[in-house]
Amino acid sequence: MAGALIRVLTLQGVPPRLRVAAFCSAGVFVGLSGYVFHLSEAASYLSDDPTACINCHIMTPQYATWRHSSHARVTTCNDCHVPHDSAARKYWFKMKDGARHSFLFTFRMEPQVIRATRESHEVIQENCIRCHVDLVGNARTPIGHDFDRACMDCHREVPHGRPSSLSSTPNAAVPPVTPVVPRWFAGEGQKEGQ
Repeated sequence: MAGALIRVLTLQGVPPRLRVAAFCSAGVFVGLSGYVFHLSEAASYLSDDPTACINCHIMTPQYATWRHSSHARVTTCNDCHVPHDSAARKYWFKMKDGARHSFLFTFRMEPQVIRATRESHEVIQENCIRCHVDLVGNARTPIGHDFDRACMDCHREVPHGRPSSLSSTPNAAVPPVTPVVPRWFAGEGQKEGQ
């Protein structure tokens, strides 16, 4: 097994002239991947920090409306939008959802009004019940709680308010965005004192 891995890593069987090109290409790929990983603050998506949700600037209205809601005191974005039954399902869901968001943002395909996918609706429903099990399982709960309906059917505006466009909260107080151009690069081409 180890011998096969060594043969692959040293590119045995590949002509020597192509080995240099292959190693250079691999180096460029790894370097660019690391740079994109750093720029996108990808490691922040492994946390439960709500500011990670606004790294790509699309979720600013959702962040701002959540921040000013009653849920902000007791929840983070992941409390509602990510499964909690197992770590494997949680991170698999975050990876799939993050890849989808990254694709949409990178290719400028994000809709003006962000809406949860069918799978996200299921997760949100699970989490409403997980947090509010005392209401759902209480015999004294008002008759209006029909168990054939999703919580969002009636409580759609909790905690984000009405679905709005990306420009609906232009002056929302959110954490400042860090520049994507490295300082050392931004300073190039400028003369001292400018």
